[in-house]
Amino acid sequence: MSEITEKAKAGLVLRSLLFVPANIDKYVEKAHTRGADAIILDLEDSIASSEKAMARTLVTDAAKLVSRKGADVFVRINSPLRLAIPDLEAVIGHGITGITLPKCDGPGHVRLIAEAISELEAERGMDVGSTIMSVRIETAEAYFKMPEIAKSHERIAGFGLGSEDFTLSIGVEPSTETLLFPKQQSIIAARAAGVLPMGLVSSGADYTRLDEMRKIVKKSRRFGFSGSSCIHPAVVPILNQEFTPNEGEIAKARVIIDEFQKAIGAGRASLEVDGKMVDYPVVYRAQNLIRIADNIAKKEAAIEAD
Repeated sequence: MSEITEKAKAGLVLRSLLFVPANIDKYVEKAHTRGADAIILDLEDSIASSEKAMARTLVTDAAKLVSRKGADVFVRINSPLRLAIPDLEAVIGHGITGITLPKCDGPGHVRLIAEAISELEAERGMDVGSTIMSVRIETAEAYFKMPEIAKSHERIAGFGLGSEDFTLSIGVEPSTETLLFPKQQSIIAARAAGVLPMGLVSSGADYTRLDEMRKIVKKSRRFGFSGSSCIHPAVVPILNQEFTPNEGEIAKARVIIDEFQKAIGAGRASLEVDGKMVDYPVVYRAQNLIRIADNIAKKEAAIEAD
């Protein structure tokens, strides 16, 4: 499974993930025009309890609609097992990139869902391991298990802390001040596990103040996040722009890499570029930035081709 899963995760670009309720036709129909890297078809919080059984039957057709411009498709399932298993049985298939697991309570929770996915993939003639996972920590109890959860299964490609539910769990209002420390911890847990840190340093619930949202996204990238989900299409362009390395950053990274190669050829592993010392960590950072930019360029080219 490892090789198949790594292939599914390779080159993954998740700057922006737009939540779309699976049972709202007008949102599903327009989702492919929004420019998001991924669409999350929601079966959880945006769906009334009385509508959940019906909503899960809509996902397969909805996935075809929302992916028309090349967006990856995730499905946010419900956390309680009696809902999660029917969700998985209804949605696992060739049109689904991954599953978003909300309110994860521990490593065992991840492994249980991953085992169910494996069984369904095998039954349906899919490559076992091809469906990836994004995991969200949303309770005080799970917060203390973040490093173990992030490393708990190879299917995990994205990992983050859900702002609204987590702050509710710990009894505070969501803000940069209250969330910065736990969000930093989630970034470290994700990086230690080799997966993408997803989220913002503050709540993304207020999408009416777009200038303020841009500041939050800029700060989030500086702190190490790779991308974020959002609940309104107006936020998608901001996420795409601010989580994309700009031309100046790319040009600087290329200069650093080129000058370092020259230095290595001369028997040195450190040098000065634009008044700053450059050694291996700086070069690795530049190489990572180029890799991210290349993956984004490939993603955008594929979307344009569609």
